[in-house]
Amino acid sequence: MSILDKLRELWQYRELIRNLVRRDLKARYKNSILGIAWSWVNPLLMMLVFTVVFNFLAGRSDLPNYPIFILCALLPWNFFSASVNGATGSIVNNAFLVKKVYFPREVLPISIVLSNLVNFFMALPVFFLLALLSGARISPWVLLLPVPIAIQLVFTIGVCLLLATLDVFFRDTQIIMDVLLLAWFFVTPIFYSISDVPQRATILGIEFNAQLWLHRLNPMASIIASYRDLLYWGAPTALDFLLRTAVTSLAVLVIGYLVFQHYSPRFSEEV
Repeated sequence: MSILDKLRELWQYRELIRNLVRRDLKARYKNSILGIAWSWVNPLLMMLVFTVVFNFLAGRSDLPNYPIFILCALLPWNFFSASVNGATGSIVNNAFLVKKVYFPREVLPISIVLSNLVNFFMALPVFFLLALLSGARISPWVLLLPVPIAIQLVFTIGVCLLLATLDVFFRDTQIIMDVLLLAWFFVTPIFYSISDVPQRATILGIEFNAQLWLHRLNPMASIIASYRDLLYWGAPTALDFLLRTAVTSLAVLVIGYLVFQHYSPRFSEEV
């Protein structure tokens, strides 16, 4: 079956994806006191903690509206990290379905990503409300927000397809990713600005441009920089920078999808 046929088949199972997204959202807020409001409270609490630690204790008062500075990066990061955490074990955790029912296996990680996208959308109004209350300026460039969202969605699905495949054959992938996500968080400019990263750094006697390589080796740094340009600085991201990020994200999606399709016939035997 060709890739085009696979994509057609995936589209035919869109109702299954919708049901899995609905199931994930219901399970997430079941027996929760705050319910759906937790999608608002969680990032606000994290923003408060980071503001206290990195603004008051670390002295970053030179950045205006520091809570907004953090929140506009924290929301897309939460979308990414929650998607990776959930999708990595999506095949193994649904072994009973994989073994008994035929459907495109990529439906499982994709549904996890989309359910977290819904959470991200639910949290965005809280960001805009907080920005207005704090006096932060909302630029008309915010209308371009769907562009970084689409780029992040493409990148996230690609990463999740790769990790879901890896987890089928190596069950400690989830544990390793917990550690790697923590490290990934700190090397992504969320509570600090990319300008704080030194342009010249030396590791093992090799001098390099740390800012440049942070963007090149960490697509999430570039994606979050695009969010921050629109939501905090009120300016569009440079077109060449945005295109490079989009091409990188698309490449990750293609690689992730091809790897997933190559190994998916073996999933029912391995889970």
